[in-house]
Amino acid sequence: MLKQLAGDLISLFYPRVCLSCGNVLFKNENVLCFSCLHKLPKTGFHLQGENPVARQFWGKIYFASAASLYYFTKGSKVQHLVHQLKYKGYKEIGEYLGRIYGRDLRQSPLFDGISAVIPVPLHPRKLALRGYNQAEWFALGLAASMQVELDITTLVRIHASETQTRKSRFRRWENVKEIFRITDTNRHAGKHVLLVDDVITTGSTLEAAGHSLLTIPGIKVSVASIACAVK
Repeated sequence: MLKQLAGDLISLFYPRVCLSCGNVLFKNENVLCFSCLHKLPKTGFHLQGENPVARQFWGKIYFASAASLYYFTKGSKVQHLVHQLKYKGYKEIGEYLGRIYGRDLRQSPLFDGISAVIPVPLHPRKLALRGYNQAEWFALGLAASMQVELDITTLVRIHASETQTRKSRFRRWENVKEIFRITDTNRHAGKHVLLVDDVITTGSTLEAAGHSLLTIPGIKVSVASIACAVK
């Protein structure tokens, strides 16, 4: 009783709000209000083999499957949500969305047999500056929901890259093509892994990370993200 009263008092002075729209959350809501949860623009790409995200990689790298949870547009609630995750310290957004998307991916034959989720790593300097890797928190939720391993050690970032903003696709690729390394070439040999990031724009970072993972014998790599800037 006292615990509930204390919680009610805290909510009165410091109300929990939806991290997408900013409205106050009800007791049975968490991270997102029910309105945003149902209105945010889901892509449905996890059920479409030849979707726009998958086509983005054709002729560049072979990914078994590729998908994103939401469409990303400038000024949208999805952009605000990703910004809150990436720059404002709201790590719970990543885990929450990962759990949601993990349930979707488990129902898709395109993502069958995933044995591990691997987030795109940050360089140690950027990780120290930010304090966390937003892709890792998304991966944490995915791994929990899909009931598979979370692997944050096999793929490492050995060079820091410049910001990708305002770069052409070629310059983005040049910026990231040799920044990843594999620490263990046997751990995922012959297995199907899910490589994840927060947002897919040109896909150059996932492409570079994927090329590193594909040096593992017999590995199959699929990719997923919270959002994508393609339609």
